[in-house]
Amino acid sequence: MSFLVDFVLHIDQHLVTIVNSFGIWTYLILFAIIFVETGAVILPFLPGDSLLFAACALAANPTYGLHIWSFVILFLVAALAGDSLNFLIGHSLGEALTRTSWFGRLINQKQLAKSEVFFEKHGGITVTIARFMPIIRTFVPFVAASSRMNYSQFIRYNVIGCVLWVVLCCGGGYFFGNIPFVKAHFSLVVIGIILVSLIPAVVSALKARFSRPTEEN
Repeated sequence: MSFLVDFVLHIDQHLVTIVNSFGIWTYLILFAIIFVETGAVILPFLPGDSLLFAACALAANPTYGLHIWSFVILFLVAALAGDSLNFLIGHSLGEALTRTSWFGRLINQKQLAKSEVFFEKHGGITVTIARFMPIIRTFVPFVAASSRMNYSQFIRYNVIGCVLWVVLCCGGGYFFGNIPFVKAHFSLVVIGIILVSLIPAVVSALKARFSRPTEEN
């Protein structure tokens, strides 16, 4: 866990090491990380936003010989494919997995019931918003499928979310990642990205917390 924290906070330095060690294979390695972050369902702690930002900051530096559009395409495909695999797992094995003791701690039948009501109330836009929320975005495709959301509806909103996510994160890294202040305080920038991405979840939790007494009355 300590290695993971260090990797996320100093992701710019670790990416340089990866590029220097693996060269062209860097594209495949980063593709795999983004794909697994959502596709594996149980690995929500892998870096996402910060990885895109840092990778495209390196692409803006000709020293490393990386191509921004290659990253944009690969990250978009990885995000869409990972979410689709996650959805397939939820559709095919959702109920069976939630009955297992280890997986039930993450998503249980009660949570699935609540998610069905949530999706009926708010619709597919939740899939788009979730793409910008670390950890939560790993579970949303699974829960959406388990909640009997139609895949055609899911993929429409998912495409919107993935495109916006990749464009904003990659664009931010490419255009701002090499600013001297950003490079000198990259760990703080990463923390800032994480905190900003958690705002929707915090706002949603606060709304639920303060609206509960009203609903009970």
